[in-house]
Amino acid sequence: MKGLPLFVCSQLLFILLTSAALDTITRDKPIRDGDTIVSAGGVYELGFFSPGNSKNRYVGIWYKKLLPTTAVWVANRNIPLNDTSGMLTLKPNGTLVLVNSSNASIWSSNSSRSLKNPKARILDSGNLVVSDRNDRDAEINLVWQSFDYPGNTLLPGMKLGRNLVTGMDWYISSWKSTDDPAPGEYVDFLDSHGYPQLVVLKNSSIVYNVGPWNGIAFSGSPNSKPNIYYTFEFVINQQEIYYKYEIKNASLPTRVVIDADGVVEHLTWIERSQSWFLYLTAQFGNCDRFALCGPYASCNINNSPPCDCLRGFEPRYPNQWYAADWSSGCIRRTSLACNQDDFLKLTGIKMPDSRHSWYNQSMDLEGCKKLCLADCNCTAYSNLDVRNGGSGCLLWFGELIDIRELSHNEQDLFVRVAASELDRKRRRKRSTLIAVISAVLATFILSVLAWFSFQRRKRRTGSEVSNEEMELPLFDLVAVTSATNNFSSANVIGEGGFGPVYKGILPNGQEIAVKRLSKYSGQGVQELKNEIVLISKLQHRNLVKLLGCCLEGEERMLIYEFMPNTSLDYFIFDPSRNPSLPWKNRFEIAMGISRGLLYLHQDSRLRIIHRDLKTSNILLDSGMNAKISDFGLAKILGGDQVEGKTKRVIGTYGYMSPEYAVDGKYSVKSDVFSIGVIILEIVSGRRNRRFRHLEHHHNLLGHAWLLWNEGKALELMDECLEESFSESQVLRCIQVGLLCVQKLPEDRPTMASVVFWLGNEDLVLPQPKQPGFYVERNSMESTESADEGCLSNNVSLTVLEPR
Repeated sequence: MKGLPLFVCSQLLFILLTSAALDTITRDKPIRDGDTIVSAGGVYELGFFSPGNSKNRYVGIWYKKLLPTTAVWVANRNIPLNDTSGMLTLKPNGTLVLVNSSNASIWSSNSSRSLKNPKARILDSGNLVVSDRNDRDAEINLVWQSFDYPGNTLLPGMKLGRNLVTGMDWYISSWKSTDDPAPGEYVDFLDSHGYPQLVVLKNSSIVYNVGPWNGIAFSGSPNSKPNIYYTFEFVINQQEIYYKYEIKNASLPTRVVIDADGVVEHLTWIERSQSWFLYLTAQFGNCDRFALCGPYASCNINNSPPCDCLRGFEPRYPNQWYAADWSSGCIRRTSLACNQDDFLKLTGIKMPDSRHSWYNQSMDLEGCKKLCLADCNCTAYSNLDVRNGGSGCLLWFGELIDIRELSHNEQDLFVRVAASELDRKRRRKRSTLIAVISAVLATFILSVLAWFSFQRRKRRTGSEVSNEEMELPLFDLVAVTSATNNFSSANVIGEGGFGPVYKGILPNGQEIAVKRLSKYSGQGVQELKNEIVLISKLQHRNLVKLLGCCLEGEERMLIYEFMPNTSLDYFIFDPSRNPSLPWKNRFEIAMGISRGLLYLHQDSRLRIIHRDLKTSNILLDSGMNAKISDFGLAKILGGDQVEGKTKRVIGTYGYMSPEYAVDGKYSVKSDVFSIGVIILEIVSGRRNRRFRHLEHHHNLLGHAWLLWNEGKALELMDECLEESFSESQVLRCIQVGLLCVQKLPEDRPTMASVVFWLGNEDLVLPQPKQPGFYVERNSMESTESADEGCLSNNVSLTVLEPR
């Protein structure tokens, strides 16, 4: 400050000291009820508060700028203050002490060592740290921190685990209620018995197990992989074992909370709605209940019943098992013979409970197998780390419990079975091969008779779909006929490539939609079977619910829940109806479609490509909630498959991606292209293919791209939305839509990114590149309303006209 006037120097010094004091507690500056300190960046605030409807007072940390108050840490969880006389002080030795009106201590910190000149400071990470005021690096040379004593919230940078040197455990525990932050029944912590795994306890009993770490994520939570928003870290060494996560955009408030019911939720703050958005939840179904199916059994949320014995095993108590009590699990069908045993490979599953396990980080899989085979008590083995082809060894001892099917899990489990079980499997394969050869010969000899037999059977019953594949109730033809008033034309509510759709009312008053296959339909039995097999295994709030089917004589019908508001295209493309769909509804519809598609691509047991996503296949229920429908053209991608190819391209002009329309290649990115088109249609109220403009001959995608580059993106918006729209939301939707319809599949985002981008306004999104089909049509083509089929590169193209 040399050369500055004394007055200016004193003012600068005052400002520096004042700003430093705003986030700090010292010996001579305690905190009284009504006072607060705020982190340097204004992110977190510390002071006294009352949770929920409680009148008790607690010292806590909360988000400074977010309302309602969201506490992320509480000091005196067990002993509240009953008035506003409390005071938080810092003792000369560096111990924080909370005293009441009688100056009695009701809570204090336990510092690891005494300090000469202590201070307590709240950081922008939400961590309250005690250190020496003379330490330049207070975050490293601290003697106490609140991050070592979490409440019900895990913030970025916090650890779950154990300090092996001091014996300190880091865990989060639920509140008793929203009004009482005292520790509740549930605890989320890293169990270090055997190979560490993340578990939720209820009164010391495991109720949920995320499974062991596999190098990328916990095996029971494959969706918690590193992504463009979060990083995850699991550390295990001689000093400590812990798990933590970090957020790449520090300005985005995010937290993991265990609620009073023991549910672990990952939440992010949405500035637009001023509310918390559920990014991910740990528990969402029966199969998340710990050891639901007992030993040597796996759970599949899409099956009914959900439990099934592993191959080579059978129910321990059949009567109990078939009475839906699976707790006793399964036993081996054939006894083991120790060194003469073999191993059965299981894929796409969550790893078993690892409390009774042993691990080695350097051993390869072959060495792991030999070690397990040599120990008669070893029941299974696996790689420890799935990265780079796999490494390390994990052995299980004792019964294998808490296994569930997770198709996207990349870790294989090798289960010990009697060698005869694998021989039986090989014998079945040989028998199957012999049977196939015999069948081929028999078919060749009796081909004419078989052909005539097939034709008679087809005329009599149609091409049937087995009950095993359907897993659906069958509706009686008489009941369906009665419900639809004998398929009256007055009951027709729509028609697609499959045939007419009728509204019906069952005797119990339930309204249904009946999809009846027309004899003139471009779709047939295969599409019917495809839709039944797929949608009967899927359950999501944004997918239409299939109630059953009717297959009698030549009739083939699907029975769905009735959607009173028909389909999305009914509203947004009709000038007389689109004002009844304000922006708030349109945005929620876009979010709903995105969540449903994310489920199909990533979160369901099957990885499904819809292939015919369009506005007429988005149905709306009574609350205007979006439901994806029509799975007749859907395809399943299995295992590590990322794309498929077909010579028969079936879809709808205006919604098909370039690589699918031209080369017959489809992937999740094909659906992403389709939803990009839908989002832009929702914003504009115009059809992509039928769009016309006086100044050019581009489709809607091309028009949106031109406006985006000119900085006039808002001009794309439907005029009827001017009274209800949110400018930031509309611009974000247009940007996300353009990112989805980029020409190259590798440039398009995943649905996980789409959902996250739409729900978070504070993120900076990538700039879109040129969309697919960015070619001006000639004036003749741009005025055509009909879609024509064509042949391209020996690929047959079947076009479905949007209704």
